[in-house]
Amino acid sequence: MKYTKLNFMMSVLGIVIYITDLIVDIWVSVRFFHEGQYVFGILTVSFMFFGTLVVQCFSYSWFKVDLKKAGQESQHCFLLLHCLQGGVFTRYWFALKKGYHVAFKYSSKTDNFMEEQIDQHKEVIDRMTDLSMLRLFETYLEGCPQLVLQLYTLLEHGQANFTQYAAIMVSCCAISWSTVDYQVALRKSLPDKNLLNGFCPKLTYLFYKLFTLLSWMLSVVLLLFINVKIALFLLLFLWFLGILWAFKKQTQFCASISMEFLYRVVVGFILTFTFFNIKGQNTKYPMFCYYIGRVLVTVGILIVLWVCPVSIFNSDYFIPISITIALSLVLGIIFLIVYYGTLHPNRNEETKPDEIDGIAAERDCRMKYFLME
Repeated sequence: MKYTKLNFMMSVLGIVIYITDLIVDIWVSVRFFHEGQYVFGILTVSFMFFGTLVVQCFSYSWFKVDLKKAGQESQHCFLLLHCLQGGVFTRYWFALKKGYHVAFKYSSKTDNFMEEQIDQHKEVIDRMTDLSMLRLFETYLEGCPQLVLQLYTLLEHGQANFTQYAAIMVSCCAISWSTVDYQVALRKSLPDKNLLNGFCPKLTYLFYKLFTLLSWMLSVVLLLFINVKIALFLLLFLWFLGILWAFKKQTQFCASISMEFLYRVVVGFILTFTFFNIKGQNTKYPMFCYYIGRVLVTVGILIVLWVCPVSIFNSDYFIPISITIALSLVLGIIFLIVYYGTLHPNRNEETKPDEIDGIAAERDCRMKYFLME
């Protein structure tokens, strides 16, 4: 297990995408307010605030746990940095500083102290995995709702400016990058998990997530045109079901009860958009039920729009969007089957007991209790 120069460059690319996404979000919100679209501007800022607030809470909580594990007292400067929304940047600073030392300087030394080198690489990999977790949180809490909002405004007006196109493209890149990067980082940080090696498995996993997400977001946008209240009720209902599922599975990710409750709320929100294995168990049947439900809801939305066309919706876009939704969903499910059937790292292994609650699980390994795939 080594943290290589390529890993370091990918980490640098990760923070570049993170900062670009942040700048574009601020740019879009300012543009909305400047054009007098105050509702969209407030929603954009609200999504940003909600996502970053949750991320800062988890980041500071992990800082406290790590400092306590190291026998150190919690420092007030870390709390201040997180209150100022600088927790992720602080983590990037420490991780990249340590990562540069390990990848470019430490690797050139002799192998006399092999165990010490392994610890150095493992420390950097764990730090980067923490950042992958936080980016995944922010992507789904902030990026997905904003992407739905951007698609809604685009279809409502029938035309878009450069800002909206840039926001949509950056959101898609951020969602794609954080999802794949999280999956790779998670498996690299856990010694008992097989690595996600090769370009083909990563690309297949990316397409599976991207196509199913695109289909669902466009379906939600169409439902918003039918009736905003019905769309919000459906999303809140699915969020509630996701929270119930997290409580039923009795996740054990956080040390405190309050943070575990927040974690289950966040997991429920993520399950509103895509499926994740939240317990490390065999999820063939839950995943099957999840995507059967997704197909039924999507088909139902399309049928309602075909039977009862919405007057405020530009009809020129309806047929292409309907085809895009159906095609994206079919392609997403095909890539899902291909990934889990032939490319998943554990495809050749026999079914194991719960990887999270098993006796061999290490309680101090945070990643072992996070979202699995």
